[in-house]
Amino acid sequence: MKIIMLAYPNMTPLDLMGPLQAWSMWPGASIQVVWKKLEPIPTDTGMAILPTHTLSDAEPDPDILFVGGGTAGTLQLMEDPEIIKFLRTTGAKANWITSVCTGALVLGAAGLLQGYKATTHWAAVEMLAAYGAEYTEGRYVIDRNRATGGGVTAGIDFGLALMAEMGFEEEAKMVQLGMEYAPQPPFNSGTPAEASAETISAVLAAFAS
Repeated sequence: MKIIMLAYPNMTPLDLMGPLQAWSMWPGASIQVVWKKLEPIPTDTGMAILPTHTLSDAEPDPDILFVGGGTAGTLQLMEDPEIIKFLRTTGAKANWITSVCTGALVLGAAGLLQGYKATTHWAAVEMLAAYGAEYTEGRYVIDRNRATGGGVTAGIDFGLALMAEMGFEEEAKMVQLGMEYAPQPPFNSGTPAEASAETISAVLAAFAS
C-alpha cells in the first residue's frame, strides 16, 4: 500500500497525524511524507514535521494521495503552482485522492474535486462549494475514489473508514483497538449544531484573524 501524505508550512499537524498514525499500523503500508525540501516544516502549533521525501522523488503512482489542512498555510498552498501541478500529476495516477479538514480546498484548487461529494471543516464549506464539489456533511465522505474528512480530529475516523472501504475492515478494527480509539469528549461543543452561538462567533473571529 503506497501512500503519499503532503506536508507543508503552517499546516495543522493533527490533520496529518491522525490518519498517519492509523495507516502506520496498516500491515504492508509504505508511507511517504512529502514536501519540497527535506527540512523541518513548521506547523501552526509551533511543532515541526520532518518530511521523508521531496516532490521529485515521491512515489509517482500511489495507492493513496493525501492532503491535510490548516488556515493561513493552506490558503498559501492553494496558490502555489508547483504544488498544484504536483497534485494534478500525481492525482491522475493515484487510486485514491483524499484529504482531511481544509486539505479539501487544496484538492479543489487543483481541480480534483469537481463533481464529487466531499466534506471539510465546517467553517470552510462555502469555499469548498466554489471549487465545484458537492458539500456533504459528515465526519468523512467517500464518493467513488475520493475520500475526504471533516475538521482536524475527523482524520482518525477518515483513516479507519478508508481502510475498510479498500477492503481492510478487520485490519481497521484492529488498528482502532490498538489506538484505543473510543472518544468521549468532555463537552458537547464539537460541531456548530452543538456549540453555543457565543462559542461559534469566537471561533470564527479567531479564524478570521
